[in-house]
Amino acid sequence: MKIRENVLISELTTMRLGGEARYVIEVDNKWQLKTVIDWAEDGGELSDGKKIIQSEGPLPWFVLGGGANTIGRDEGFPGVIILMRENWIDIIDATEENVMVAAGAGTVWDDFVRFTVEHNFSGVECLAKIPGTVGAAPVQNIGAYGQEVSQTIDHVEAYDTVAREFVILGRDEMKMSYRETLFNTGPEAGRYIITSVAFILYDADFEGMRPPFYNSLQKYLDENLGAKDKEIYNLEGYPPEVLYNGVSAIRGDKLPDPSVSASSGSFFRNIYFESSNTEALALAEKSGCKIYDKPDGRKMINTGALIEKAGFSGKLLHGMRVSEKASLVLINESAKSYADLAAARAEISAGVLDKFGFEIRQEPVEIV
Repeated sequence: MKIRENVLISELTTMRLGGEARYVIEVDNKWQLKTVIDWAEDGGELSDGKKIIQSEGPLPWFVLGGGANTIGRDEGFPGVIILMRENWIDIIDATEENVMVAAGAGTVWDDFVRFTVEHNFSGVECLAKIPGTVGAAPVQNIGAYGQEVSQTIDHVEAYDTVAREFVILGRDEMKMSYRETLFNTGPEAGRYIITSVAFILYDADFEGMRPPFYNSLQKYLDENLGAKDKEIYNLEGYPPEVLYNGVSAIRGDKLPDPSVSASSGSFFRNIYFESSNTEALALAEKSGCKIYDKPDGRKMINTGALIEKAGFSGKLLHGMRVSEKASLVLINESAKSYADLAAARAEISAGVLDKFGFEIRQEPVEIV
């Protein structure tokens, strides 16, 4: 455990905005996490062996992973930000066709994906290079290029901050849909803090991913694989390493590296609506954007396409640059405050609403 005081949130998040947090505490395992949460709720004395802090409690708390999908506000945070650092990967069980792999919540997500690829496991290879941690992946139900973690998660271990005990939650209990889950939506949002995640993956020799692929991934495969390889892979499934390398190359070309350019990744959510929603369907058709049929029966349009058609791609708004290559992404080139970000967000949202009739929503969570 490591305790720090009066730390700028801008130093902890990839958008690089936000005032001071009263406390920032790094925890190395679930027992330290429990200790810090209980201290924040009840007050008393807390020590990391070098520093001792006192609280009369309760203090607000916020659990932060890699800071890639999180926005800080100018006023900072009066409580404690907890940084999950429990980092491990383990093969729990295996059969001839599939395998259960678990990882600590603080494990870097792409380290986990590379581990699975190196072992020829299929299921998360198209989620390459998504910034963040394993513990954050189920919260947002991250997804890309035809895969979502909801397809492979078996269960999570979590700390129940109400019952003050560790619990196991199965996939069905997590209520996972597009960017919304039990952990971030509804009356129990914030109740459970994930400490580890277990996935069921497939031995790619038995069950590799097959077409159809997203257009950009298919284009990469067409340009970088021979006809004979593609013929074999289309029948037998693509090696995870091939798809991982493809997605990595595409993301590297389209998306800014948060360690180089201040960004939170996709800033706006794509638009989903029920097939029976004739009003939304009419607006989508009128927009001229491609309408995607999703496995759950809903339809989706790419918000980035709407932003581009509204004329915002490449524009600098209040210090925030709308990426020319991926219009869902905002890059902080010169914004100094949350107010700058809020002004840019409002201008883009109003432009899309006026032109297409769709309200668009922010994807990153805010520390409040």
